[in-house]
Amino acid sequence: MTITDKAAEKATSILAAEGKSNCGIRIFIAGEGCCGPSYSLNIQEDQMPNDDVIEKNGLRVYVDKQLLETLAGMQLDYYADEEREGFIFTGSSPSCGPDCGCK
Repeated sequence: MTITDKAAEKATSILAAEGKSNCGIRIFIAGEGCCGPSYSLNIQEDQMPNDDVIEKNGLRVYVDKQLLETLAGMQLDYYADEEREGFIFTGSSPSCGPDCGCK
């Protein structure tokens, strides 16, 4: 699991705006769709007992050790254009086809 500079900078900026510069972010499975797991992020203060911590440019990212195996080969990035923006996961996770209704 890797984190791009852009994702780390945006997450750090969001934490600062929320007054939570001392916190990190947690990656977790938010649900399952036809393309596999859907991942999400939360603000978190402290490391949990089963967590691994990934650090990137001062950002702490907490991931359960079992989930980290699932995320092997994936990357957390931040995407923004004129129509939308947000954190995205890219890599070895299955991709949805054009007829998928879970997007």
